[in-house]
Amino acid sequence: MSRWSSFVSVILTMTIALPLISGLASAEVKWNEDGWLRTSIAEDRFLLGDEFGCYGMPHLSTFNDPGAVASECTQYIESRIDASVWGPQPLSMYTPDGLTMAQHQIIKDLGYAVHGDNTGLESRAWHTNTPPSDIWDWFNLGRRGGSLEQLLSDTEMLESALDDGGLVNLYWVGRVNDATIRHDSEVVDILRETTAWMTTWGEAWSYWSAHRCYEVDRSMVQHENKSIFYFESLVTEACSAVQPDVWNIPVTWILDFNGTTILSIEVEGREMQNIEGEKNTKEGWFSNGTLLYLSVKKGTKVTIQLDSNSSEYDIVNRTQFWNNHTTAVTIAGHATNDLFQWSKRFDEDSFLRFTWLLIPRTLDEGGQWIPYAVVCVSSGTVLTMLHFIRKDTGKTGNQEFAQNESESEN
Repeated sequence: MSRWSSFVSVILTMTIALPLISGLASAEVKWNEDGWLRTSIAEDRFLLGDEFGCYGMPHLSTFNDPGAVASECTQYIESRIDASVWGPQPLSMYTPDGLTMAQHQIIKDLGYAVHGDNTGLESRAWHTNTPPSDIWDWFNLGRRGGSLEQLLSDTEMLESALDDGGLVNLYWVGRVNDATIRHDSEVVDILRETTAWMTTWGEAWSYWSAHRCYEVDRSMVQHENKSIFYFESLVTEACSAVQPDVWNIPVTWILDFNGTTILSIEVEGREMQNIEGEKNTKEGWFSNGTLLYLSVKKGTKVTIQLDSNSSEYDIVNRTQFWNNHTTAVTIAGHATNDLFQWSKRFDEDSFLRFTWLLIPRTLDEGGQWIPYAVVCVSSGTVLTMLHFIRKDTGKTGNQEFAQNESESEN
């Protein structure tokens, strides 16, 4: 076999193989990850207190297999970043309207307790200022307050929802195809001025869930002319078994020392922070002159020194929202496949908290270079074969001409 015949054989083999390779590529590669999730961009948002949840997976249908979507989305998130500073496991997932309660339960059993934001179920949480009464209410987290997007926002609706109290859940889409979506700066200004708790879906659910199971250890000890009060919200096996996925976030307790002056509040030998007026979740305390509002995680041991040799105290209750706020605000970043594009404009508004519902970038074509390579190789094959045919034809013609000339001379 000549070298040209071998060359043609190789090209023909490539022409046949490339479509098969293209098929394999499109079967195996369904999406491309958001590279920003492994960079300081995501780390900064994480340290601020943002949450990372699930929007979906491009190659899977929540209607056909909600369990597969939840499982793969969890793997996608956990292999790149923790869901929150309060807990590594993701708790929040976008679920479309039309799923059955059984399908929602499948998603819940895989760790996603909060489903939103308008899922069409009869049970629902926070569609009004009324707090949820059951864990299944969280399968239909309501959308309240409108959008953060310019032109779609409604400042009057937002202000009304903030005045009514409860959970105000806005939504945000940072980019559609190649178009960047502008946010409404007036909405941000309203949120800046409000006294609401700026939180996330998972934080709100974890705080609500803490009311369902708790145990505290407390004692009062007298020392000469002062008293020392010890307080700890306990981590118990019973609660951990009932609520294994709940994040350990600070819960605000109301303590009454009957007007006794508080000398100091310490945690592990250091002074605890005064968080009066704070909007973002953290441990600390504040007093209104009569009652002490103490925000602590389970397992935090607090020492309170009182200017009186008294044993009287009362644990009044826990507040509906962290730090005794009457309103909470969440912002859900829908279909976040580019964290940089979705979040960069809010770098100066560090008080805002986002629930980033992640989804990998869709690949419209698997192995997008391969079809072009097939065309090029195929075209090259045809041209090469035509060239060889012409060349062989020329050789044959020349040989016949030479043979005829030789015969005529003889």
